[in-house]
Amino acid sequence: MKNILPSPLQYKKNKLTFDGMPLEKIAQKRQTPFYLYSKKTLDHYYKSFVSSAHAHRISQPLVCYAVKANGNLEVLKRLKALGSGADVVSVGELKKALKAGISPDKIVFSGVAKTEAEIRFALKCGKKGIYSFNVESIEELDLINQMAKKEKRQARVAFRLNPQVNAKTHKHISTGNKTHKFGLLKGDILEALAVKEFWTNTQLVGLSVHIGSQLTDMRATVAAIKELSNLALSIGRDLEFLDVGGGLGIDYTEEERAKLTSIDVYMETISKALQKFYYSKSEHTPRVVFEPGRILVGKMGVLVSRVVRTKMSDNCHFTIIDAGMNDLIRPALYEAHHEVLPETKSTKTITTDIVGPICETSDCFGTKRKLPSLKSGDLLIIDNAGAYGHTMASNYNEREIAQEVLV
Repeated sequence: MKNILPSPLQYKKNKLTFDGMPLEKIAQKRQTPFYLYSKKTLDHYYKSFVSSAHAHRISQPLVCYAVKANGNLEVLKRLKALGSGADVVSVGELKKALKAGISPDKIVFSGVAKTEAEIRFALKCGKKGIYSFNVESIEELDLINQMAKKEKRQARVAFRLNPQVNAKTHKHISTGNKTHKFGLLKGDILEALAVKEFWTNTQLVGLSVHIGSQLTDMRATVAAIKELSNLALSIGRDLEFLDVGGGLGIDYTEEERAKLTSIDVYMETISKALQKFYYSKSEHTPRVVFEPGRILVGKMGVLVSRVVRTKMSDNCHFTIIDAGMNDLIRPALYEAHHEVLPETKSTKTITTDIVGPICETSDCFGTKRKLPSLKSGDLLIIDNAGAYGHTMASNYNEREIAQEVLV
């Protein structure tokens, strides 16, 4: 199965196109910078994800798309139409998912700081509330039970296990070690199960694990599923689902491309791990829930900008563009790499730093990149900006949030 779709960006006769359309034509009537999304690419990745899960005989797969990756309403509506649920981490994301038409019984609520107001809102969604609260502390479990009692509801909950594994990803997006704020340790979960006061208006329906984002090495994922399975078996009751989280990475660089785990290999790994650590030891077959984000939307989007001017400082050349770190903070926050492409391809290049207008030295999209010599008004496109672009954008320096365009 082919899981890696070429970027919607392609050069035709040295001119950059997006899903076959000339990029200059798309940008003609729009203020730059703006985010540009490909529905075709979104469809491809979602369908590949689900079909691969079925191909590897994963039990009743439920995709709960991680809204934090890209919360564009039209993107959410498209995912809903394809059959997706949602993984949310705030009442704002929950409301956005509901507005897109996603059913409450396909929504899981993660996050370490759920408030009384957020829990109350989630409990009142639909006839039975949301599919599950992914509980991340004993105090949260107690609060959910109290709130459910006040609202005369039964809250469906799943413990988020902290499996104490180290995912090989950036330290700021690793979430599966005991030094991280996420989830509960196995011993704490087992102790909580024995406290009757926590369970008057809550029902344990599953277990969850999520070890980080931009994962390309599956060994930590296998270790996490082993810990999740061991906990599930030790609980001594059948659970409705096991939530294996998300975090599958995409290729931002040639190095990542070389070691990238495809959707198909990911599903094969999940299936084999569940078979080895859970199914071989139990006659029960719980549903498998996934929380993919970046893998579905990362490659569908780009950030379109124009050159404001160029500048020389001794032997240092700067290409200054109208997009800034407030539009795409990943390079400044994580030292993340994004390919930067000129609208017109040329064999004649110079070495330049691509920088934005924000009053921070870290407002830089790439250093010592090879690009044609550009002038004011030329288009420059930052690739793979579909995930954690607009959702992490800000009004820093009182700049307007860039427009989103779905084609």
